Amino acid sequence: MVKVLVPLAAGCEEIEAVTIIDILRRAGIEVITVGLVPGPVHASRGVVLLPDSDLDAVLQDAFDMIVLPGGMLGSEHLKNDSRILALLQSLATAGHFVAAICAAPMVLHAAGLLQGRRVTSFPGVLDELAGSHVYLNDRVVVDGNIVTSRGPGTAMDFALMLVELLVGQDARERVEEELVR
Repeated sequence: MVKVLVPLAAGCEEIEAVTIIDILRRAGIEVITVGLVPGPVHASRGVVLLPDSDLDAVLQDAFDMIVLPGGMLGSEHLKNDSRILALLQSLATAGHFVAAICAAPMVLHAAGLLQGRRVTSFPGVLDELAGSHVYLNDRVVVDGNIVTSRGPGTAMDFALMLVELLVGQDARERVEEELVR
């Protein structure tokens, strides 16, 4: 079974986090949510999310993809966590997918993964970051094993693309039909 890690950091964008988790699970993908520290995670709008585990408990597990929800504060926490940066680098180097939405592409940049890549993000997030990435205004951008998206309004498009990349077009279409989209 395909296995995806979704780290949840204080201040993450709840629409993005819950949409990603929900859509991937609807497609039959095993999703493991983790907090950077043990306990509940308070998202950007006050929603409290209860991760399946804490990050330290899964560091040695194998994942097919890591997906970073955005939210500026949550993304800052992810960017400042050396364990997250190491996981991103390890998965990307092994050819696995790494994905980020909204402000979270800044974490991919901090991990050194955006050099020469086509990417998108929440408007303005990547503007001042040095590097030779190619910025696009598309809702979702896939460049090899790097997947990025713009923000809360693109969360469903993003999650459906992740389904397609992980388990195929048929699974995406089935999930999309069930959503009455």
